[in-house]
Amino acid sequence: MRRNSLITRTGLTAASFAAIAMTACSVDKDETGGRPVVETTTPPTDTKVTESKSVTTPTTTKTVKAVTTSGEVRGSTMPVSTEYSLGEKAFREKRYGDAVQSFGEYVNVKPENPWGHYMLGLSAWKAGDLEKARAEFVRTVELDPKHVKGLLNLSRVLLDEGNPKEARVYVTAALKLDSTSSDGHHLMGRVYSGLKQNEEAIVSFRTALVYDPNNVWSMNNIGLIQLQQQKYSEAVKPLARAVAVDSTIAVIHNNLGIVLEHLGQYTLATASYRKAIEADKGYTKAVMSLARVEGRKEDATLVKLDLLAIAADFDKEVRSGVVTVAKK
Repeated sequence: MRRNSLITRTGLTAASFAAIAMTACSVDKDETGGRPVVETTTPPTDTKVTESKSVTTPTTTKTVKAVTTSGEVRGSTMPVSTEYSLGEKAFREKRYGDAVQSFGEYVNVKPENPWGHYMLGLSAWKAGDLEKARAEFVRTVELDPKHVKGLLNLSRVLLDEGNPKEARVYVTAALKLDSTSSDGHHLMGRVYSGLKQNEEAIVSFRTALVYDPNNVWSMNNIGLIQLQQQKYSEAVKPLARAVAVDSTIAVIHNNLGIVLEHLGQYTLATASYRKAIEADKGYTKAVMSLARVEGRKEDATLVKLDLLAIAADFDKEVRSGVVTVAKK
């Protein structure tokens, strides 16, 4: 068996492999790690919330610097209420409790505006109040069933609450509205992962990469599934590409280190664990992993992997746009 031959070559026992696998991280931090589905632009005043109602015009006008999902800051002049403006400022400054208060005041005055409920839900989610976040995102999509960001973030909350079946309903609705959404396909991958449908999950994560080849969390999640399947030679590909795209995420460096350790690439694994600690000095799992692997001797016949070349090959494969459809 492949596993037995690998254990013989690396000198690791089955118990050792289990211990290493425990340090892999399945936390999906795309909402805070560079993959946010966040819209902090002021709600448009002509947004229709029902067939007969539209959002009323707030009382003041100012220039708002809006943050796009790519991190670009742009200026736009549009009407905005004081409460909304204060909430947006607090959100941008990561004062999520204050943002919850300001957006809460806003929706009391403008209950018909889906964007107010959306931003209140987003702020509550960031503040750790999943119940309130879910309620506000539900209200968002009730007011505007085509609110893609509301649908996606509602599904994220449901996934955080351990409810992939219900999350699937909202991800499916979002993808019907925008079939090219990388975030939507990524979330469908998380849904499949939660339902233990790993092959379907990989297809969804790879589809997310077709629409955004730099979606590092889809790469991480593909690698994590393949690590759990003991497909180490496959897992190294998306993880190597992920750290090439973004070298600041400790979790991904740690996951790559675990894969490299399984492959007997102790020198490269040591370097990955060290990078994880550099990115997050308090990352206990990486510290434990480094202590386990540092100084271990590699097999003299082992060929050192070229991680940059592996990353480039994976990127080329992704950008070809070829995705294998999973069997239903």
